Parts: sequence; structure tokens; C-alpha cells
Amino acid sequence: MITYEQFTLDNGLQVYVHEDHSTPMAVMNILYHVGSKDEHESKTGFAHLFEHLMFGGSKHISSYEEPLQRAGGENNAFTSPDITNYYTVLPASNIETAFWLESDRMLSLSFDPDVLDVQKKVVIEEFNQRYLNQPYGDVWLKLRPLAYQAHPYRWATIGKDMDHIQRATLEDVRDFFFTFYVPSNAILVIAGNVKTADMKKLCKKWFEPIPSGKKPHRNLPQEPMQSAPRSLRTEGPVPLQAIYKAYHMVNRAHPDYYAADMLSSLLGRDKSSRLYQALVKENQLFNSISTLVTESVDPGLFVIQGKLNQGADMDVAEKAIETVLEKLITTQPIEEQELIKVKNKEETSLEFSYMELLERAMHLAFCAHIGNPELINQEKNHIQAVTRDQVIKQANSILKKTNCSTLYYYTT
Repeated sequence: MITYEQFTLDNGLQVYVHEDHSTPMAVMNILYHVGSKDEHESKTGFAHLFEHLMFGGSKHISSYEEPLQRAGGENNAFTSPDITNYYTVLPASNIETAFWLESDRMLSLSFDPDVLDVQKKVVIEEFNQRYLNQPYGDVWLKLRPLAYQAHPYRWATIGKDMDHIQRATLEDVRDFFFTFYVPSNAILVIAGNVKTADMKKLCKKWFEPIPSGKKPHRNLPQEPMQSAPRSLRTEGPVPLQAIYKAYHMVNRAHPDYYAADMLSSLLGRDKSSRLYQALVKENQLFNSISTLVTESVDPGLFVIQGKLNQGADMDVAEKAIETVLEKLITTQPIEEQELIKVKNKEETSLEFSYMELLERAMHLAFCAHIGNPELINQEKNHIQAVTRDQVIKQANSILKKTNCSTLYYYTT
């Protein structure tokens, strides 16, 4: 059981405090309800750009890193299509340093044009290195717009065109900041060797004076149901041919999410999974094959991804994947012991992740973000409650050819 207390400041900032007195450390995690899905399609990549700008100096503090390092702390951040998350880990005795730093950059950035120019160059270089100059790096740049036709999940968090970042102005930056980086659009989690009463006082001192701002109103376009298969052929200097099959599925908060996630585990989470056993070990068509679910706040994707062995034919490999999927539904039903094994692995993975204080803080923030902070304590029960019939129902719902977008990646 992960215990926590919750309160909301007068400016709308939601705060969760998780006390753990077995550690000398503390974590401050701030989740902003803004990701790449909140961008205008002519100004993509802004959420990720802000992940960089937030370390470039705030209203009263020119350097974020120096005082944090003196306090024995470290920090980082990440951006997704749904959220931007910032975290700081430091000795609990120095937790007020984190309050000082994070509250000042929530109050306002410095909006230094030199910092903007530097960070634009950093993001563009990251795009070139990670997405263009790395084998298979452009997969999601191609797969997202293939799978999504209307929803802003159709572009990657890095953005769909680096010209959008290159043209970003200080006015654009200010508008984005004061729209999304406001207390009423954020969740603060403090975890570790702290006392809730003390954290309330520090929150009131450092965060409550910040103007609440206006919580953004979202009216995102809904993705229509896919009614026909889609495909795209691409090529590049990659070592092996690859195939990526993306299917639409339910969102992270949906009751059927756990059955869909279990389906992913059965098919391709590790070397004992059905796809790996059939296509890597037995048929030896693939060098590797796996599955993932995107855990999206809005309806997401169930993805099968595999790299073919040298000389393997793409059409034969794809048919082999489809055969495994069909057998799961028809001739090779899920055995109860097979499902129990997968459930236990999922639960074990969850328990191990919660050994880390930072993981608890981040997951509590995300559960609160999707509307149910208590989910952090309910997930084990949700996993164990999944039945074979529910998994098969999801297989029939998700793994339809008409619901599939396939990217064929050939070697040049």
C-alpha cells in the first residue's frame, strides 16, 4: 500500500505527499498537463522544446543546475504526447531548495532570447541524431501519421517539422508558457523522508503566491474508427528489414486496458511469448520481435514490431505474424497457467518499480493525471482480475486487419 495525502492550494495546484521515512532522500515531481497533443499542427514540437527551456533560467534564478548540485540533488524531465514531467531527487534535509527552484520556474521563465536560440539548436540537433541519423529512428515519424488521421497523436513529441522549432519566437514561447505552465494545470508530488504538515507550509510559502492562470480547455479532434487496413513502404540504411503493425486500442484509464496490456504480454513481451517462440526460435524468420502498448490518455496503439533475419521474405514474415494472432483466437486458446504466469510477471515488475522512490512519485502523479490517484494501489488487483475471456475479447477487438496500419521498412 502506497500511502499519500492530498490537498489543493488556493491557486488550483494539486499536491500529493507520500511519506517514506526509510530513506534519507526526497523527490519533487511536477507533472504539467501538456504534451505534443496540445500543440497546433503548424507549431509542433513546442512541448518538447519547453522541456529544454525550463532548464535555461527562470524569473529570479539564472542557473537551475548550480544551486541544485550544491544541495546534493539531480534532476531531469521527459515529454510525452500527453504530459511533460519534471523531477528532482535530493537529500530530504535540502527539500526547500527544490521548492525554491521549481516555484520560480513555474512563476515565469526568464524568456532570454539567447537561451531560446541555443535550445532550438539543441532540439534540432537531437532530431537529426535520434530520428534521422540512427537506424530505425524515423519509425514513429512515419507510423504515427499512418495510424492517426485526425487526432494530434499523429505527430511525434519531437515535432513533425523542424521548421516549426526554427521559426519559434519569444512571443510563441510566452503564449505557450502562460497557457500551460500554470498551477491550475499541474500536479505536484513530494515523496520521501518528509512530513505532510511541513510540506503544506512549504507549498503555501513557495507555490501558493503564483497566479493560478486559466486551466486550458481542450477540444481535441477524436480519431474515427479505422475501417480499412493502411500500409506504407519505406527504406533506409538499416541492418535488417523490419515490420511494424499498429492497431488502435482503448485509453489508459479504460476498464479494458489491463486485458489489452495482458494480450500484449502474452504475444510479445519477452522470450517466452508466443510471437518470439514461434517466429524467432521455431521458424527463425525474425531476429527479434516484440509488442508494446502506448499507455495513452486518449485511445492509443497496440504495436507489434519485428526485425527480420537476413534473407527472410517480408510477405512470408507478415503472414507468419498473422498466423500466430489467428491461432491465439481460434486453435490455440490461452491456457489458464499461461495467463497466470503473465499476470505474475506483470505484478512482479510493478512491485520492483515501486521499490524506487522516484517511480512511486511519478506514477502517483500520472494516476492523478488520469483522474484516479488511488489507481497506484489498485493496479495489482486489476492485473489479477483479468480473465481469459477478456483477453480474447480484446484480441478480437484490436487485432482486426481493418484496424491495422503497417509500416514495411526495407534496407537500402
